Amino acid sequence: MVYRRRRLVLVIAALGVIFAAVWGTGVFGSLQSAGGFSDPGSQSQQEANLAASTFGRDAGDVVVLYSSPAQTVTSPAFRSAVTGALAALPRSRVASYATYWSAKSPQFVSASGRETYAVLELAGSSDTARQASYDAIKNQLGARGLRTQVGGLVPTDEAINKQVTSDIGRAEGFSMPVLLILMLVIFGSLVAASLPLAIGGIAILGSFTALRLLTLATTVSIYSVNITTILGLGLGIDYGLFLVSRFREELRRQDSVEDAVARTLATAGRTVAVSGITVAMALASLMLFPETFLRSMGYGGVATVLVDMLAALTVLPALLAVAGPKVNALRIRRSLPAARAGWPARSDGAAGAAPRASIAGGSGGSPPRASTEGTGAWYRLASSVMRRPVAYIVVIVVALLALGSPFLHVTWGGTDATVLPSAAAPRLVTEALNRDFPGNPTAPIEAVVRFTGPVAGSPARAAALTSYTSQLSRVPGVTGVQLTGVRGDVARVDLRYGAGPYSSRARAIAGQVRDVTPPAGARAYIGGQSAQLVDELSSLGRTLPWMALVVALATFVLLFLAFGSVVLPVKAIVMNVLSLSAMYGVVVWIFQDGHLSRWLQFTPTGTIDPTMPILMFAIMFGLSMDYEVFLLSRIREQYDLTGDNTASVAAGLQRTGGIITSLALLLVIVIGAFSASGITFIKLMGVGMIVALVIDATVVRILLVPATMRLLGSANWWLPRPLRRVYARYGIREEESLPRPVPEPAGT
Repeated sequence: MVYRRRRLVLVIAALGVIFAAVWGTGVFGSLQSAGGFSDPGSQSQQEANLAASTFGRDAGDVVVLYSSPAQTVTSPAFRSAVTGALAALPRSRVASYATYWSAKSPQFVSASGRETYAVLELAGSSDTARQASYDAIKNQLGARGLRTQVGGLVPTDEAINKQVTSDIGRAEGFSMPVLLILMLVIFGSLVAASLPLAIGGIAILGSFTALRLLTLATTVSIYSVNITTILGLGLGIDYGLFLVSRFREELRRQDSVEDAVARTLATAGRTVAVSGITVAMALASLMLFPETFLRSMGYGGVATVLVDMLAALTVLPALLAVAGPKVNALRIRRSLPAARAGWPARSDGAAGAAPRASIAGGSGGSPPRASTEGTGAWYRLASSVMRRPVAYIVVIVVALLALGSPFLHVTWGGTDATVLPSAAAPRLVTEALNRDFPGNPTAPIEAVVRFTGPVAGSPARAAALTSYTSQLSRVPGVTGVQLTGVRGDVARVDLRYGAGPYSSRARAIAGQVRDVTPPAGARAYIGGQSAQLVDELSSLGRTLPWMALVVALATFVLLFLAFGSVVLPVKAIVMNVLSLSAMYGVVVWIFQDGHLSRWLQFTPTGTIDPTMPILMFAIMFGLSMDYEVFLLSRIREQYDLTGDNTASVAAGLQRTGGIITSLALLLVIVIGAFSASGITFIKLMGVGMIVALVIDATVVRILLVPATMRLLGSANWWLPRPLRRVYARYGIREEESLPRPVPEPAGT
């Protein structure tokens, strides 16, 4: 169908690309740049909502750090410089601000006495409005004679947005030329090399469009742009390379371009469809989490994979139909095999189509190429592995488990301005506040108490509140308790503590604060950064088993329907778990423990954001299964022809080993550009995914899978009798009516 309507398909695709380039690229202004890491139903989020509705926004929209090498905060000159600068700010842009002199609180003064900070609440009811207010005043915050550094939520969000946009541009500018060179080396032809890149480009624009469409219905995180770009370009090239390679192979076997396109889709197209659905299901599991960050990644990831798959199964076959044998044009090396010779042009102008008589066995095509089965480096490697399967399995499994062992001492932390480059002003301000000021001035544990009955200001309620704050002050680790607001039946108490807000000690303090009995007739909600991390870990821990179950079941069912075996899906899941465990261990060793930090240019925080392993699991499980499907498809195809398990594994690796390693290399280039990101956890994802790709495409797929399949023997294809009927009816198999490959002479 695509062959017959190839021009219509390409016209529709061109219109879609134009629309995506004009409208879809506007997605950056529609994404959420802040938050999204907390469970909306958690206690800490309820506390934040209640505090905001009762006392108004109490966030540090802008935190301005003022310091002097000579003057102290108490000197008149220091005071006049700061208060004068803040008083000159327009009231239409700054709703309120707090300083040491207005709050009369020692927490605003550093231990050295030469630093202080001001907290500004910006005017505006939305993130966009507050950003506009900040843009209007950010050049007016300096105080004469003092060093001024600006941080807080809004400047941090602005810095992250700029960094993400810069990373995207740098990644695309670096990866595209390198990818084109590598594709030329892999294919040896400019036309063939350009087709997968074209699909990758379509996929990127399509992913931007899909994300912008999603923003019309739900909140989508700014970080999803990085992931959809990686997936869009990476999978687009993966699928394009796989289909183009199979099409060039079928051109040498089939009697017409139409048959070559049809056969390509019946084999490689089927594999792409199964792979795409498997990757989409893995990413869809992110939608089970209540956190906006993970849910939006799931939405964007699934949409991107579907765009990739649709483009690969429609636009690319149409391009192949138009190109025909010219897919090998503009060669850079002479060793490329030619398509079947003697094809007259069709009357409709399509090059390379044979007369229909030739399909029925008449003349019109050259003799088929000589068989290369049983030869080649990949075949010899597989044969070598399968001669000593136990040794390979033991060595590889032990090595992968050793690489994964650092994950056993992982320490979880949150996401704040420390994800920015070390020289970024918002990060410097955050580090200075945590280092130089006592009691976590911008990250206290907050207790919001809601009374029932008489208002909180009555004498009885005041006594109960005093008793409650006294109990809070006796919690081990709490260094100070302050009643910061009473309005109606709601009171707010801030607790200071010595540990870092994301440390295990701070989480333990937050848990002990929650164990303190609230006043009679009242309910206490405990929030703040430490409590948010406690709730986040609890939420992720509750949902993670369901995610694993959904991914495992979906993978098992899809691979069972694709390959007619219950053993191969289980083996594939185990292989993926081994590969992912090695990735997690390396990530902890580098980003938590700080190894290679100077070479990778980041400052370790000693923690890992808990959402990152989950996101990496969804992405890499899907990509790893991508390679598994590519390999097993050719093995199953050969096994159906010969019934020889060992020879089929070797032949399947011979056919796909070069493709899988090439795909991994190309995707490493795509992800490698993002591993240079200035955002630490995006760098973490990039490095971790590169490690997983290299291990998966070399050690696991090329060595461990053949060794395991050799050890299992005919059990690889075991299927219980009841499931045979299910597979016979619902299995994802090739259409029998499509032209089969031309038999190749044996022994030539």
